[in-house]
Amino acid sequence: MAPGSALIPRHVDLTPGTEALRYCFALPAHPESVAGARRLTRARLDEWRLDADAHEAAVLVVSELVTNAVVHTASARVVCELHCLDRRLRIAVQDQGHQPGGPKLRRAADDEHGRGLLLVDAMSNAWGSRDAGDGSGRIVWAELPHRTEQSC
Repeated sequence: MAPGSALIPRHVDLTPGTEALRYCFALPAHPESVAGARRLTRARLDEWRLDADAHEAAVLVVSELVTNAVVHTASARVVCELHCLDRRLRIAVQDQGHQPGGPKLRRAADDEHGRGLLLVDAMSNAWGSRDAGDGSGRIVWAELPHRTEQSC
């Protein structure tokens, strides 16, 4: 599928009686793509009917993680996945190249970069990063609690 187009959302049956909603999209690693990532995230979370607080927090987290992938890596594209399961929303952004050691929180007020991860840290229950299994980059993820009208 071409970069910038959304993949087909799919329902994933993990175990009997457990269903998860999952949605992925890929965008070029350009600063303009951050707005596109926010737009695609808002549209999907509207369909999933997440509560307003989780919805806005998720859009901000996606924005920060995609921005970091665009600014701090030598990627041609970034892939974002939203995964809704058991009242948790997991957001994962994969880039195609990373700096050794992964993303780091910067607590000094005068740091030019790194404050976005402070927001991710404050808004999520957990977050972290790992190398993609095939050596193709890094995945940075965050989990947020949510309420919804449908179970996911």
